[in-house]
Amino acid sequence: MNTNYKSWKMLFLFCLGLFLGTAFCMKWMEKDLLQNNQLFTVIGLEMTYSQEKVYTILSGLDNSVRTILNYHLYFDFVFMAGVFPGIAALCMMARFKTGSANYKKVLLITAVLQLVAWMCDIVENNFLLSWVSNPDKIGIFPLFHVIVWVKWILAILGAFFSIPLLIWNKKQKNLIF
Repeated sequence: MNTNYKSWKMLFLFCLGLFLGTAFCMKWMEKDLLQNNQLFTVIGLEMTYSQEKVYTILSGLDNSVRTILNYHLYFDFVFMAGVFPGIAALCMMARFKTGSANYKKVLLITAVLQLVAWMCDIVENNFLLSWVSNPDKIGIFPLFHVIVWVKWILAILGAFFSIPLLIWNKKQKNLIF
């Protein structure tokens, strides 16, 4: 096995552990994200709720829920350190599995774009943390949604371009992922 491939695989496995550990912690906190006895989600705050609904939720939080939401958002920073480098590592691993020079370029570009996705997620979290502490600051909501969608599109593209190639080659060559 190529040492570069092995290094990317080790990075991926580390990132996977970070991803799973923080995802578990954030999922555990979600049951406590209540406003007026109604459950709300961080994904909802990011993607599906209107600006008015986000304001209503954040301005109506009691201190304990506000603290839990802040913890959730801080855990998300660690989660990001597992997700985006992990997807980049998958893209780099997939480069070893294709003979196509063009596809290798696409995978490299997609891996590098995970840095953009990571930056978008950092900006998104900073917006949310600011809004949690002062809901009256909620503004530029359309830009916020563009940042969120760019993050999701880049992350999904990275997974879409790499995972099928890794799985397909594993079946063909009986290699360990």
